[in-house]
Amino acid sequence: MSTPHNSAEKGDIARTVLMPGDPLRAKFIAENYLENVKCYNEVRGMLGFTGTYKGVRISVQGSGMGIPSIGIYSWELYNEYDVENIIRVGTAGAIADSVNLRDVILGMSASTNSAYASQYKLPGTYAPTASWALLSAAADAAAKKGCTCHIGNILSSDTFYDDSSSLAMWQKMGVLGVEMESAALYMNAARAGKNALCILTVSDCPLRGLSTTAEERRSTFRDMMEIALDTAVSAEGE
Repeated sequence: MSTPHNSAEKGDIARTVLMPGDPLRAKFIAENYLENVKCYNEVRGMLGFTGTYKGVRISVQGSGMGIPSIGIYSWELYNEYDVENIIRVGTAGAIADSVNLRDVILGMSASTNSAYASQYKLPGTYAPTASWALLSAAADAAAKKGCTCHIGNILSSDTFYDDSSSLAMWQKMGVLGVEMESAALYMNAARAGKNALCILTVSDCPLRGLSTTAEERRSTFRDMMEIALDTAVSAEGE
């Protein structure tokens, strides 16, 4: 049973999926961490793989950039492929002064400037949040690794090139970092009754003019990947 965006059949995808934006990061994770790997999707270049990590069956698949893209892929995983847990492993721009290059952020909640929630016709403003079981497991995994980890509110923005230069305004509200996908992931999870978490590595500090390279973002942010994998093992053990 394939979809317009995924050639996988039922059973090809594990209950827990790691979801980087970049499909080449999905390939990197599969090749460097998973055993007995099978590629289940190549449609539109959005690579998806299933294998095992520490004996646990896990999948990893790209989501593409932006809320519309992850909105499609995560909806299909939850609703067409019986996925229970999606852990986004992506990059973020630091907003808070306390957050630095290569720090890890766990997105407890995701503010957004997107209208994605309008489809639900809610009589108010929805607050997208992570699943506690995944968040607490990731916090434990980060503590064991001893990496610098921040937990709090992130911003899922529809704009990368922001004409209004609004990041300083979000900074005033204690937002840790900015990315482009997590709010939709959290909403899709909530609507489907499933679980989601966003784990981010800080790739740039736009308010300070600091950044990493594309290759560094693809292949060297291993703390984030390993925290996500250990969180996935914990989720499958429940």
